[in-house]
Amino acid sequence: QVQVVESGGGSVQAGGSLRLSCAASGFTFSSYIMNWYRQAPGKDRELVAAIPTGGSSARYADTVKGRFTISRDNAKKMGYLQMNSLKPGDTAVYYCNAHHVVLTTEYWGQGTQVIVSS
Repeated sequence: QVQVVESGGGSVQAGGSLRLSCAASGFTFSSYIMNWYRQAPGKDRELVAAIPTGGSSARYADTVKGRFTISRDNAKKMGYLQMNSLKPGDTAVYYCNAHHVVLTTEYWGQGTQVIVSS
C-alpha cells in the first residue's frame, strides 16, 4: 500500500541543523513532485520547498531560502530536507507530500515535529 513516512524531526537550539527524511513506497516516486510543507500552531500549512521529478530547479519559500536544501534520491524512493541555521520561527510540524501533476494524485506523510528553541 501507499506510504509516505517522515523522520528526523526533533528539538534543537537556534542556529542548529536537522535533516528530515521522507520514505515513499507503494507508488512510482520518481513520477511525483516532492514537496515539504510545515504547519505551526494556529497557522495555515505552508509550502517550504519543492523539487521536481528530475531533481533540478528546486523552489523555496522566501523564509527558508539560503538555509534549507531539498533533495531526492529516486532510486531509493527517498526525499530529504536539510535545515541549517534554524530559527524559533521554523518550529512546526513538517510534512512530506508527493504530487503527480497529470494524475492530480497526491500523498501525505503523518508529519514530524521540529522545535527550535532560542
